[in-house]
This record gives sequence, C-alpha cells and structure tokens, in this order.
Amino acid sequence: MTKRTLTLVALAIVVVVIAVIFYQRSRQAPKPVEAPQEAAKTTTTGPPSLLQPASLTERAPDVYWAKFDTTKGSFVIQVTRDWAPLGADRFYNLVKYGFYNNASFFRVIPGFIVQFGISADPKVSAVWHDAGIQDDPVKHGNTAGTVTFATAGPDTRTTQVFINLADNRFLDAQGFSPFGAVTQGMNVAQSFYSGYGEGAPNGNGPDQQLLQSQGEKYLAANFPKLDHIKSATVLDSQP
Repeated sequence: MTKRTLTLVALAIVVVVIAVIFYQRSRQAPKPVEAPQEAAKTTTTGPPSLLQPASLTERAPDVYWAKFDTTKGSFVIQVTRDWAPLGADRFYNLVKYGFYNNASFFRVIPGFIVQFGISADPKVSAVWHDAGIQDDPVKHGNTAGTVTFATAGPDTRTTQVFINLADNRFLDAQGFSPFGAVTQGMNVAQSFYSGYGEGAPNGNGPDQQLLQSQGEKYLAANFPKLDHIKSATVLDSQP
C-alpha cells in the first residue's frame, strides 16, 4: 500500500469518526430552555394609616374599652370580642388610629338609635367606602346600650356604627350583630342633638353621600347643631 493510499485511508477514517460524532449529538434531546423566573410577588401595606384600610388589621384584645369625648360629655364602650370578632377587630383599629376623631353624630333618632362613623375627612371616607368585612353571626341581642355596625346588605360593614337607644332586638333577625355596649355615659349618648331628623331621602337631615364626599364642612354649613366626637381612645383597662 502506497504512502498516498495510507493518507487517503486515514482521512477517510477521520471523516467517518466526525460523522459518527455529529450523528450521535443530533440524536440527543435538546436541553429545555428555562423560562425566566417571575419576580416574587410581595404585598406591602406600609405602616398603619387611615388612608390604607388594609394596613389596619390588628387583632383586638378579648375585652377592651373605647372612650369617646364628645361635645356633650364622655361615654365608654366595652367591647367583647367573642360577641362579634370581626366587628370588634375593625372597631378597635378605627378607634386606635383616630378614624372617629371629629366625626359627627349625623343620625339621631330618639328612642331608636344614634349613628356615627363617616369620617370628617372626605379623603379618608373615600378609601374606606368599599373596605367591607364579612358579617358576624348574631350572638348578642340589640338591647339598649349595645353598639352595632350599620350595613347596606350582607358583608358590607365598613366604619359606621350605631348605639341602640332602646331594646331593638327586632334587628337581630336582620343580621345586625352587636360587638359591645355603652357601660358609662349612656345619658350622654341619649342627649345628642336630634332636631334634624332622618337624612335624605326619607327626611331633611344630613345626606350621607354628601357627607362622605364633602366631610365635616358639609355638616358645619348645613347642620351646625349636630354634636360630634372630639376624640376616641382605646383603653386597656376599665375606666
């Protein structure tokens, strides 16, 4: 075999080896391309703020007291969490962070209820308008002195509450679940100005929609005799 023939044979062998390598690689399954990982989603509500309802979700003590200083004097509400846990928690956060400060008793119906809970600041009212909580089962009746969230239907409790001025246990069947009761100053709660009567559309009293959109300026200009809350404070022990 000549030198030239040996060279050709060697080249042929090299070509065959290269072909075999490429053939084997072509039969291997391609490595899947990994999709870029999505950045971890985090939910931050920031520090507690009345302008961020989701940041005010502290669990209330099993029993606590809320003192309300008003233009007619002071009254104290004792809250029993077991009566209505979700309502007690919501009320605790609203009082603790000053939601009710400067708010008026805009609906006072003698022998029935006194209602409050629309913020003096329309910006605050706006962010709480749809911040509803689920209903609590009714464990305690709407007897005189009990305090209950107002609703606009199932699972719509937000910030408005009322004090029962009489035995209103007919409200129990409608799902109104008391979370506390006035233990001091019931005479104060019964003395708030009631001369304007029911609000629109049933009467000439304050219109809740206008109150929510304009705040206390609306009441000061149109219903100046209404009493209001100067400040509300959570107490850790019975006063």
